[in-house]
Amino acid sequence: MNVRTTLERLGGLAREAVRDARFPTGPPLWLSRRAWQFDVLVALTLGITTVYYGIDNANNIVVREIAPDVVYVVPRPSGPGGMAFMVILAVIASSAVALRRRFPLTVLCIVTAAVLATPQSVLRLTFYAFVIAVYSAAVYSPYRVATLAALPVSVLLVGTSRDSVTPIVPNEYIVLLILVPMAGAALGLRTWKLRTDEGRTRLSDLEREQAEALRRAVEHERSRIARELHDVVTHNVSVMVIQAGAARKIMKTAPEQAGEALLAVEAGGRAAMTELRHVMGLLTMAGEGEPTGGAGDLADTGAELAPQPGLDQLDTLVGRVRDAGLPVDLTVTGPPCEIPPGIELAVYRVVQEALTNTVKHASGATASVSVEYGPERLRVEVTDTGGRSGAGAATGNGRGLIGLRERLAVYDGTLSTGRRLTGGYRVEALIPLEAP
Repeated sequence: MNVRTTLERLGGLAREAVRDARFPTGPPLWLSRRAWQFDVLVALTLGITTVYYGIDNANNIVVREIAPDVVYVVPRPSGPGGMAFMVILAVIASSAVALRRRFPLTVLCIVTAAVLATPQSVLRLTFYAFVIAVYSAAVYSPYRVATLAALPVSVLLVGTSRDSVTPIVPNEYIVLLILVPMAGAALGLRTWKLRTDEGRTRLSDLEREQAEALRRAVEHERSRIARELHDVVTHNVSVMVIQAGAARKIMKTAPEQAGEALLAVEAGGRAAMTELRHVMGLLTMAGEGEPTGGAGDLADTGAELAPQPGLDQLDTLVGRVRDAGLPVDLTVTGPPCEIPPGIELAVYRVVQEALTNTVKHASGATASVSVEYGPERLRVEVTDTGGRSGAGAATGNGRGLIGLRERLAVYDGTLSTGRRLTGGYRVEALIPLEAP
């Protein structure tokens, strides 16, 4: 049973080998123009040399002394027919070398047939082409199984069909034929080592560049998230602090107004939580590591998937600031047009930061927000009339305005800030718009 199983396995392997021999192990070799030129030059040089050899040795009779007083007469093809025969063999074998890398197995078969048809006395006509064909088949043929079968057969046929009386290679060339391959192998090894070192160096440089690009991307993302957190937390918390302080002061004298102030604090906290979820969405995937299936989860997911605030939510923003006790007027002029979401978010953040600074630094002032749609740019201006600094003024560090300038610079926008001659503060943002 074991013997039968082994034979079946061997038979299966043999069938697979025969089947694989019909298919290449890789795509056809693509040759550059320089490679084609080199192969044609080799074929041309070999053809000229062998044709000259055939013409020069026609009608010659070579007598070799193989032992004392024992000579061996080596006849060679003679006459016009013999000369033409040798020239044709030389041309066929050398011409096939030009295709040695594109069709290596076909070239090997053609050259092997030419060698077998070549008389022993002029075997040099095709033998050198045979050496090149054997090398090319071993290196370039994509049919590996067929190549492993064809190479030994070709070498065996050529080796057993010849005698050793007439040497194919002259004795004076044997040393040269040994040294040239050794020198070529040494040169190839050195070239391979140099290319390997260069490749390793390029790979190291590429890895360093990728690491540096990743580091810059991480820093940029951290900066962007820091700006988002600042914009979200500063505005809402500032409003909540003011409302909570007002509720504390009027808790005993006007409980109803204190309750309204506390409701405003609650609304500001909910708004802050909603926008914080947007920022957290930049750090984690929605729903990752969270339980699913409850109504609260669906509400959280919906909040996270809600769009970022834009120009259509400026009324809500201004309303929250009014509830905090700062009178604000909102004016929109010009025909509204479609604006990219990124620019809308940038405008929203400009208004939010400017009003937050007014609440913190100009208590008791009035403010106005102006949005002007122009043919080439969008202009946003936030002004206030000035006032006394609030409780949160000491915590400012200017990071908000710096973040706004960086945010607007992404869209080639500019931000100008400064005090007004009539008192108060002014923030103006100009953002160019693409022509429709």
